Amino acid sequence: EVQFVESGGGVVQPGDSLTLSCAASGFTFSSFDMSWVREVPGKDPEWVSSVNSGGTRTYYADNVKGRFTISRDNAKNALFLQMNNLKPEDTARYYCARNPVPLDPADWPRAKRSQGTQVTVNT
Repeated sequence: EVQFVESGGGVVQPGDSLTLSCAASGFTFSSFDMSWVREVPGKDPEWVSSVNSGGTRTYYADNVKGRFTISRDNAKNALFLQMNNLKPEDTARYYCARNPVPLDPADWPRAKRSQGTQVTVNT
């Protein structure tokens, strides 16, 4: 069974940093590209970042580029998201997910994803 255990969310001030961690199990982690997706109630899920299976290529949404860094440790089946210079608009529930990630709201609940962790950036 594919499982993810996520940690690292919290309440921070603008400009602060947080690192999200995601421990994966139940599949060959090193064979899959992975992503971070965030969701705000009432809005569609938003893709944040992806990393290829080997950890050599990374991709970011324009609104987090330069502030967020995705990484992975295949030896530990772990995915990370380092978030710097956080802004109030980064407030969301963050999920790690196995690619391909269905972002359509109808399919998102069936994605291979974590339970999510809340990140709140105070205004």
